[in-house]
Amino acid sequence: MDSTVDTPTPDRGTDAEPHDRWEWLEDIHAPASLEWVGARNAATEAMLHDGRYRALESSILSVLDADDRIPMATKRGGFYYNFWRDAAHPKGLWRRTTWDSYRGETPDWQVLLDVDALAAAEGVDWVFAGSRLLRPADGGEYQRALLRLSPDGGDAVEIREFDLATAAFVPGGFTLPAGKTQVGWDGPDAWYVATDFGPGTLTRSGYARTVRRVERGMDPARAPEAFSVDASHVMAAVSVDQTPGFGHVTATDVIDFFNTRTSILRAGTWMPIDVPTHVRVGIHRGWLLFSPQQDWDLGSRHLPAGSLAVADLEDFLSGGRTVTSVFTPDAATSLQSTSFTADHLLLNVLHHVSSQILVADPAAGWSLRPLDVGAGTHLDLSVAAVDDEDPDTANDYWLVSSGFLTPATLSRGRIGAGAPQPVKSSPPRFDATGLEVQQHFATSDDGTQVPYFQVGPTDLVHDGGNPVLMNGYGGFETSLTPSYSAVVGLSWLRREANTGRDGVYVLANIRGGGEYGPSWHRAALRENRHRAYEDFAAIARDLVARGVTTPGHLAATGRSNGGLLVGNMLTRYPELFGAISCGVPLLDMRRYTRLSAGHSWIAEYGDPDVPGDWEFIRGFSPYHLLDEALAAGTRFPPALIWSATSDDRVGPVQARKMAAKMLDAGVPGIWYHESLEGGHAGASDNRQSAQMLATSYEFLWRTVA
Repeated sequence: MDSTVDTPTPDRGTDAEPHDRWEWLEDIHAPASLEWVGARNAATEAMLHDGRYRALESSILSVLDADDRIPMATKRGGFYYNFWRDAAHPKGLWRRTTWDSYRGETPDWQVLLDVDALAAAEGVDWVFAGSRLLRPADGGEYQRALLRLSPDGGDAVEIREFDLATAAFVPGGFTLPAGKTQVGWDGPDAWYVATDFGPGTLTRSGYARTVRRVERGMDPARAPEAFSVDASHVMAAVSVDQTPGFGHVTATDVIDFFNTRTSILRAGTWMPIDVPTHVRVGIHRGWLLFSPQQDWDLGSRHLPAGSLAVADLEDFLSGGRTVTSVFTPDAATSLQSTSFTADHLLLNVLHHVSSQILVADPAAGWSLRPLDVGAGTHLDLSVAAVDDEDPDTANDYWLVSSGFLTPATLSRGRIGAGAPQPVKSSPPRFDATGLEVQQHFATSDDGTQVPYFQVGPTDLVHDGGNPVLMNGYGGFETSLTPSYSAVVGLSWLRREANTGRDGVYVLANIRGGGEYGPSWHRAALRENRHRAYEDFAAIARDLVARGVTTPGHLAATGRSNGGLLVGNMLTRYPELFGAISCGVPLLDMRRYTRLSAGHSWIAEYGDPDVPGDWEFIRGFSPYHLLDEALAAGTRFPPALIWSATSDDRVGPVQARKMAAKMLDAGVPGIWYHESLEGGHAGASDNRQSAQMLATSYEFLWRTVA
């Protein structure tokens, strides 16, 4: 593997760009930058944070802190683990209980870690970011875990070893300082660690380029390198399958978001899995799973993009190419996820963006059949094995079901034993009486039919007077599905405008997402990015054409890549919207690869340092499109641009610069708000979430309702 030291990306073309007078805002923590942020926050809060706002914030917080939420749990050994936040524990409790206790109305939880108490004791605003438990010897109970703790809600985490029996950190145990770190057990006294080990050990995306195997008591910086990747790739990772009798150690070279190379450790040597890099590879016990992102011809077999095939691991490694096709998509159907029980494979599938669950039987040639889950239409379902290693739960599964108007229900079933039985249900958080869900299709500029969900009154008046909120994403093969949101219900669907109308909510399933599989995603990659924005604009026009709303009553919201989406609505299609909420966004596509983790998204957007790429990237860079729009005298809809200081994924600087540029140009109705904590989520606890959500919804409602 390449072991050259990481160097800055050559600047091929920046000199041709005009000077950016707002580049100083890229210094995230500079006093001048924070002074600017403070002034903008004060202005936005003075304008918006009044009694109506505080009432909405309080109602959202009461939902987020509600004691009757479903405590989703993960089974490990004889315990069910859960992380929980509420009003008394805003930073949260990591806890566990038994099955008999869990299925009762008031489970008896054993608190393992009180994050609020830890933060108070150490003077650090810790945010719990997950755990990795060490599988014990057969018959034993889980004893150790590696905990991930973020000091500010960002992606950088500190690692600490935790004793489950004593509910305390291990004295002198394994620790790593905060960084974009991945770590996994290799037995009770060794770990594979991917982190920043100093110069030359990070990729240009800011993730680990090398992985080291660290034994207990060893200085990680002196541990031997186990695996490394080229600095231009996204990251290196090593994982250990703890399943008894298998114990595979695999290394992954994440070349970009959609191309990887997977190798398996054999006799101390990494043995590559010989497949194209676009084929996603999974290993489960003695099987290899293949999910190609492009059409793939393997010998005499044709495997279309988005399909799933399996092969015998040892046979494939020795040169055999016999594979069995498990799932083949069609024009309406895509595979979203899989999960193994002891004897079956569960598949979560979307059909026109509504969920279906299928089950494959390896003993019957991987034949597929629908799983009886008793679901209806326009629902979001997620399914996962409970614990395939425990004989008592070997073929049990969890099912979580919800819909726009249907609160979540957690059920548990056993394959072959009929429909799953409800375990816990969330109560309704808003009155859905008189509301309905419809699915429509808009015709995009190139003739593609683009689906969207519309949630609103059954007796909706089609005179264009309804306040409508559109939400979209359209990137990274991420699917937006019809799940329940109490926040949407309280903040939009059940609010009454001055005209007496309630709000209408629209979820846009535009290209770039994964709703119809890899082809739907690839249709809006790089030079075809404009298709995602044309799709969103087509839905906006369709809502107007159907008499649902008019541009003055139509709001749009999006975060992250969705922030880039609505940034393009603001600059390319301003006439279609009455208000925009643009959260934690990408906006300056000329410099995005040099900001935070931006280099890792080149496969999605293109490389602005390559002249041919910049030619098409500039066409969807809102920060640059703004110049043309200003020169043309464009009238922009009011916009709230918001971010978080601690966001180390996208970062706050693109949002800052966009707002500063528009304000300096005298564009009316432009507001900016930046949370000081929260990372890319924009919030690290329920209070911050309620503030962020209420700020966005209140701004949009006041503007278009």
